[in-house]
Amino acid sequence: MTTRLNRHWKKLTHEEISDRVFGALEKNIDYRSRKALGVPASHLDEKVFYNNPMMLKDAPYLSTLLQNPNHIGCHTLGDSEPFFAGTQAIEKELVELCAEDILLGEKDAQDGYIAAGGTEANIQAIWIFRNYFMSELNLPVEKVALLFSEDSHYSMFKAANLLQMPHYVASVVDSDRTIDREALEATIHRMKEDGIEAVAVVANMMTTMFGSADHPDIYTDALKKANMPYKLHLDGAYGGFVFPFVSKDQKWSFANPEVSSITLDAHKMVQAPYGTGIYLARKGLIPYATTGEAQYVAGLDATLSGSRSGANAISVWMILQTYGPNGWFEKIHLLSFRADWLSKELDALNIDYYRYPGSNIVTMRAGQFPEELVDKYGLVPDSHEGSAKWYKVVIMDHVNVDDMVPFVNDLKELLKA
Repeated sequence: MTTRLNRHWKKLTHEEISDRVFGALEKNIDYRSRKALGVPASHLDEKVFYNNPMMLKDAPYLSTLLQNPNHIGCHTLGDSEPFFAGTQAIEKELVELCAEDILLGEKDAQDGYIAAGGTEANIQAIWIFRNYFMSELNLPVEKVALLFSEDSHYSMFKAANLLQMPHYVASVVDSDRTIDREALEATIHRMKEDGIEAVAVVANMMTTMFGSADHPDIYTDALKKANMPYKLHLDGAYGGFVFPFVSKDQKWSFANPEVSSITLDAHKMVQAPYGTGIYLARKGLIPYATTGEAQYVAGLDATLSGSRSGANAISVWMILQTYGPNGWFEKIHLLSFRADWLSKELDALNIDYYRYPGSNIVTMRAGQFPEELVDKYGLVPDSHEGSAKWYKVVIMDHVNVDDMVPFVNDLKELLKA
């Protein structure tokens, strides 16, 4: 069994983190001291964003934001823009931390970059799979399909539209949100009848509505049985920083040789600034997205977004190093404990709900409580456009048991009435 070695993930003090970030910024270009005439970039406009050295001396993230490093490209592949080498090195370390220490990848066996969110990271993965099959199997785009479950994030539909790929939706069992095996086989049979010859398949590592996880073997076994070439991506945009700490099953990681790439999203559970998704892939895949025409960019560009703020990568690295692996484990299990409390209260009230083991999402069937509780407590429906079938509670860092007690008490009173 693969174990976490934590090669890159250490608990650091604020002083150690500051020294590392400020040291990286010193290796980046300083537009005030070096007049690089050919670089189409600068620090943030000082007429708008006040740059006071005394205020910033203990603020490494804000200092990075103001210096405005551009992390264009993928820094695990080789050459990158030398003007921002210092902070790019921290992004590279963050990619290695996530791929190796959290997701059990082999040393130096993965590439990746900090994307603008989980949506971009998912599209990047599907784009690469499409290009891989078009290049290696000489297939036209209409013969490469996208396969995902009905509980998957809407970015799958966005990807299919952008990449002009046919897409197929796998049904799930209503009671436990698992992939319906018989329906999946029927879907794959229909794909073959439609002339599909290769599949980009996305399995969920905790969905945003239910916190459910699609067992990847269900997909891969069915595709092998149908003799259909495939590449498997895990969408851990919600669960990537939760699932590895509440589940011992390593099929949702790079320890599973079937997994080609994984999406994480740091602006959810990690509480990083919005716009911090993470795309991770096994070595050899990202070059299928390289834009050869980006000749003016050192190392070219193989990312969907192109220019990216280096400050986002710094923020995620700082947060994870502040907690360390043990502190992060404790944080996630505290949220799971709070979800345990809510689950027990709902059991006592005979409320029908779904919760994946260890998850911090509790999703209740609609129709069991008045709409006034939905608005009062900010419950989120599965659909804003039609009749909601489910409402979810997401227990984030700011939601503790005391915050849930009034909801449970109101629920008890309304059920009595």
